[in-house]
Amino acid sequence: MLPDFLPAAATAIEEPAAIALLAQLQQQAIATPLRIAPLKTVYAKTHGDRPPLLLLPGFDSSLLEFRRLWPHFIDRQAAWALDLHGFGFNERPADVPYTPDAIRAHLYATWQSVIQEPVILAGASMGGAAALDFARHYPDAVRGLILLDSAGIAPGPVLGRFLFPPLGYLATEFLRQPGVRASISRTAYFDPSLATPDADRCAALHLAIPGWSRALAAFTKSGSYGSYRRQLPALRQPTLILWGENDKILGTQPAHLFAQLLPNSCLHWVKACGHVPHLEQPDVVAAAMLAFCDRLR
Repeated sequence: MLPDFLPAAATAIEEPAAIALLAQLQQQAIATPLRIAPLKTVYAKTHGDRPPLLLLPGFDSSLLEFRRLWPHFIDRQAAWALDLHGFGFNERPADVPYTPDAIRAHLYATWQSVIQEPVILAGASMGGAAALDFARHYPDAVRGLILLDSAGIAPGPVLGRFLFPPLGYLATEFLRQPGVRASISRTAYFDPSLATPDADRCAALHLAIPGWSRALAAFTKSGSYGSYRRQLPALRQPTLILWGENDKILGTQPAHLFAQLLPNSCLHWVKACGHVPHLEQPDVVAAAMLAFCDRLR
């Protein structure tokens, strides 16, 4: 049975891995400095004997993008998959900010509440920028980093070229259109046949959460994440960079720059793969992630 806080459209999803992850989702009220009332926050967790792994999804996405990695972690890896503030299936009240600073504050409050020990922080696309930002401000909470085709080299939203000014209702409604989202999905994959109608349903499920349009517009207007080129050399955590060789969203140059600028990093190319290696090559990605977690025991 699926949690009652999910949109009704969740019952139309067909992929077994997606259904299994949706059934494991938990919603918890997290006290944050963003407002007096706590924020309803959605995450999944599993157990294992490796150091805890915390997965952060990308721009205008949800933790459902980790559905094909999740089976590799069950009973093997202590792991959390968390929706970022303003994204996924989280509550989006009108009286809080939606900015990178707010995401960091919410992430720290959630880490304090449900994890409470140093994590290996894994971020996909914009989630990678959020991971870098968190590691800069709370280095003692991060024992390692995994960057999956990460933002953080160039400023602005990862999908900025698909947005247009003014960044308000019209722009977000443009992103709501099924044809637009299907086009983005096809661009994200190396093999466009993987951009199936069911994959599109998974990628769009969170759009039915109240406040989606308002929060997305507010975050984009905030400027999103900037470039961390100058700050990267100061990040000393061991870092695994996993990058699709055929990424058409960010290209491949950022992977080389991350490897050059992060002093304790290793770059692993994922063959026959676009911007979403965790969806397109989950077996390869999971094996690399688990090996990295083993090294940080």
